[in-house]
Amino acid sequence: MRSVTYSMGMSLDGYIVGPDGGFNWTEPDEEIFRYFTDEIRGVSTHLMGRRLYETMLYWETADQDPTLPAHLLEWARLWKPLPKVVFSTTLSEVQGNARLASGGLAEEIARLRAEPTEGEIAIGGATLAAEAAALDLIDEYRPRLYPVLVGGGIPFFPQRERRVDLELLETRTFGSRVVCLRYRVVRDEAAA
Repeated sequence: MRSVTYSMGMSLDGYIVGPDGGFNWTEPDEEIFRYFTDEIRGVSTHLMGRRLYETMLYWETADQDPTLPAHLLEWARLWKPLPKVVFSTTLSEVQGNARLASGGLAEEIARLRAEPTEGEIAIGGATLAAEAAALDLIDEYRPRLYPVLVGGGIPFFPQRERRVDLELLETRTFGSRVVCLRYRVVRDEAAA
């Protein structure tokens, strides 16, 4: 069965954006961008909300920029054809290789998991990830910890009223002091 992963940058105090809505502190250097590129190679579908979709629209045409460095061009060439599903109540159409979700998140993930395709189902955006977490649909959490405290904003981890046990699969520290973590959700298969 295809795994559902949630991967985003977060401040050390747990936020993906600060209280002012900014996230410029997550701008990756070349080393981290190459890590993102390797990560996206394992993704077959990316789910996102409207805000992240609008932020990522830049990458739909970035490959046409002749001044784009090679590592960014490589990312753009992987991102552009990647199938994307956008969850939005305000958008009536989307661009590129994206489509609007036709149902709820649980139904969409069940449909994608049933497809004979390989590769992960990635979730981007805290709001959508919070919904997926509440439905116990996330299999792996992949926070990228940035060495900054922003004091508030949108949290990476949703506020939940239940415990979730995690198993550490990978830790990687970069020259920029960013730490990438990879945790698998530990489920009690006997109780399922």
